[in-house]
Amino acid sequence: MLQFYFLSILLNMVTGFILVWADGDDANREFSVHMPQIVYDETFRFILGIFTAITGFFKLLTAIQGDVPVIGDLLPALVGLIGGFTLVYEYYRARSTADEDSLPVILQKIVCSKRYVGMACLGAAGLHFLFPNVLFL
Repeated sequence: MLQFYFLSILLNMVTGFILVWADGDDANREFSVHMPQIVYDETFRFILGIFTAITGFFKLLTAIQGDVPVIGDLLPALVGLIGGFTLVYEYYRARSTADEDSLPVILQKIVCSKRYVGMACLGAAGLHFLFPNVLFL
């Protein structure tokens, strides 16, 4: 479905920008000054994470006409799921008193490297936009 194709590209792009540039650390201080204030809102990030993860899940189930089901959109779907999980987990971690050690090791690595997850979201969105019928994209 073209709606999920569009949502996948849009949400992966926005999630990638937020994960890469919206933290305001020293390396991105000049760019983060010009970001809209909404990208710093926890509720916006939480809702964006939910929508990105849901779109990634449905992207696994639906295929564009003439594309291979599941495999045709595998990379954007997985990156959307991981990016959405990262944003939702940030919201949960800010509000929770539980230990971070309760997560499995692989999920701790994903959450700790959110900048790379953001770059993967941006890359998958760009490639998915430019090459819509390529296998795995």
